[in-house]
Amino acid sequence: MTFESVRLSRVGDVATLTLAHPKSAFGPATWRELPQVLGELEGVRALVVRGERHFSVGLDVAATAPLLAPTLGDPEQFAALVAEMHAATEGLAALPLPVIAAIDGWCIGAGLELAAACDLRICSAGARFSLPEVKLGITADLGGLQRLPGLMGRGRTAHLALTGEPLDAATAERWGLVTEVLPDAEALYARADALAAHLAALPPRALEGTKRTLQDGLSHAESLAAAVEWNARHLTPETLKLPARKS
Repeated sequence: MTFESVRLSRVGDVATLTLAHPKSAFGPATWRELPQVLGELEGVRALVVRGERHFSVGLDVAATAPLLAPTLGDPEQFAALVAEMHAATEGLAALPLPVIAAIDGWCIGAGLELAAACDLRICSAGARFSLPEVKLGITADLGGLQRLPGLMGRGRTAHLALTGEPLDAATAERWGLVTEVLPDAEALYARADALAAHLAALPPRALEGTKRTLQDGLSHAESLAAAVEWNARHLTPETLKLPARKS
């Protein structure tokens, strides 16, 4: 299948999803095509999400305005429009396989919310992060305000979201938004590919169970019970990977 705003490539059981909008922004085609491309991952064991130039400079306001304007003042229509965008961010988060965001350049607004829906985030030293929706009179509504506090704390999320000020890569790492900063884009993408290959070699059911447990939002006791239940249903003598016994 050919897409206008995204590209999907694959090497073995690792796939790379490239956000390829000409403006490095998310327009109507992006929201339409992302859920479709997520349905093309049969047999994929790990996914890297990256941009073609910047990771994403956020919403393509000019292209989206004609769709957005008729919904203003009509809560039901507005909610229906945003639900189409949620199909992309929530669909990415719901994938049973590990997803790595490899971030170079700007990661703004909807781009940051999409990155937050990934399981791991690494970036280049030149990466910059921003959640500037308040400057446009908007409350971020694509999952960033729900996911970012779990990554870097409520106070730091509040600073990012209420001020709209950008973060550099070093601050993003210090705050926990990303776990690694690579010197440049070439090193970033090489590291993302190596990390994806490592993850793809691990038992997929264990990875999926770990993802679900991290995401479930349950209380401590409920989450513990859910993890035990997952293992009880999926762990078998064939899937258990025990180290070789030393003689």
